Amino acid sequence: MKLIQYPTFQSQPLEGIMPPIPLREFRGLNTFDPYSIEDSYLTEMKNMTNNDYPALSTRPGYTVIGANGSRVLGMGVWRGRELHVVFSDGTWRRWNGSSWATLASGLNTSAEWTFTNFDGNLGGVNLIGCNGVDTMRRYNGSTVSVLSGAPSNGKYITTYQNRLWCAVGNELWSSALDQPQNWNQFAGNQQDSYRRQMESTRGEDINMLSGSLSKLTIGMPGSLHELYGGIPADFNVRLITEDMGLSNNKSALTQEGFMRFMHRTGIYEYGGGTLPTRRFSEIIDKRLSNIGPDTVAGTDGRKLYFNIQPEQMMVYDPRSGVESWCEWNGIRAVQFAQMDNRLYVGDSSGRVLLIGGTTDAGSAIPWSATTKPFNGGSLAQKMRWYKMWVVVELTGSMEIHMSPSVTGDSDWTLVQSISGSPGQKVQRVIIPVRQFTLNNWVRVRFSGSGYVRIHEFTRQIRQLPLY
Repeated sequence: MKLIQYPTFQSQPLEGIMPPIPLREFRGLNTFDPYSIEDSYLTEMKNMTNNDYPALSTRPGYTVIGANGSRVLGMGVWRGRELHVVFSDGTWRRWNGSSWATLASGLNTSAEWTFTNFDGNLGGVNLIGCNGVDTMRRYNGSTVSVLSGAPSNGKYITTYQNRLWCAVGNELWSSALDQPQNWNQFAGNQQDSYRRQMESTRGEDINMLSGSLSKLTIGMPGSLHELYGGIPADFNVRLITEDMGLSNNKSALTQEGFMRFMHRTGIYEYGGGTLPTRRFSEIIDKRLSNIGPDTVAGTDGRKLYFNIQPEQMMVYDPRSGVESWCEWNGIRAVQFAQMDNRLYVGDSSGRVLLIGGTTDAGSAIPWSATTKPFNGGSLAQKMRWYKMWVVVELTGSMEIHMSPSVTGDSDWTLVQSISGSPGQKVQRVIIPVRQFTLNNWVRVRFSGSGYVRIHEFTRQIRQLPLY
């Protein structure tokens, strides 16, 4: 009997299947050309943060610790341990960590306040505040009273070289040395007060003062100046730039020797020695086209917060190796204060918010993150989308949409929905790709509410011939 030999067949692997491409680093927002940016950047985001870098997670929530009037007009911190707030109901109130005490009433209900701490000959550190309308006030640790001798219409109070400084229109005023109740001493000695009219080719008034150990920075809407020296005879003012200025007194902050400030053309960084630059914010330039006059900047000691529109806050992380931007929504900040490395927000509804926690005053936080349009080695490369998955921790809900377009919101397709659990277990979620198998590129949008932490997003493709 003759044996019949049947041919054997070996399955051949499909050509062009690439190894899985995991993404485990999320660098925040990038508004440059979406085709060209690195995979780790997002083209759109809402209420996400890199606090858990390199993972991406929901931003911190907030608790409401107080509410009065219809707007917060000013926030200051006495000796780094007491939060003081002026509300639009005309009250100055103190927060002791659990309750509020009213220290003054009958104040102007619309003028905004600035604060600084000063000792001098007051017998201890006082919190000095002014708003340009009411007479200047001081808090000595127990009560608020009028700071006698101070200009009645002074604004933007700050300290420099053991003097109080304020602005009166386009004039720069200082108190006598260590004498915050004496602003009119001109005897020709080192203890004298100081007064100077700031020149502006646009006829502008001063709209920002910021004192430090080495200089006093003076802002106007269209220019920036610095004052140096230790005594009136040596005080000298230098023009830094006439190309840009500040949106308002609240739009600037100083951290680790660098000033960052908002102008209608962008967010600038200034460290002295060179002109202000916006290199650090160019990556989000398309988000900065509508910087309004009612902006506010603040810091919690680590990150920088720039509220550029009523519900649009850009958050910058300056850590070396991270240096990224995130976008937060839903917090209508008009004042910031930092105390004990915690961030307090005064909002446009008269509320004082303490940033922290996983909800916005008990409400789940809505969030979203949109990737760049992923493609193969070339934009002309046809490909088959083979597999996708995401590794997340989730307590709320999450939806995953895909789009074959580079921008826009008209063609998102829901491909997956999942619900989390209170235990925040790490889980792998498969993303169905059958509707997009032959697209040259796709975007993926993750969205939901509640807490999420995205650890990894992985894609695998099969590259087809070039067309």
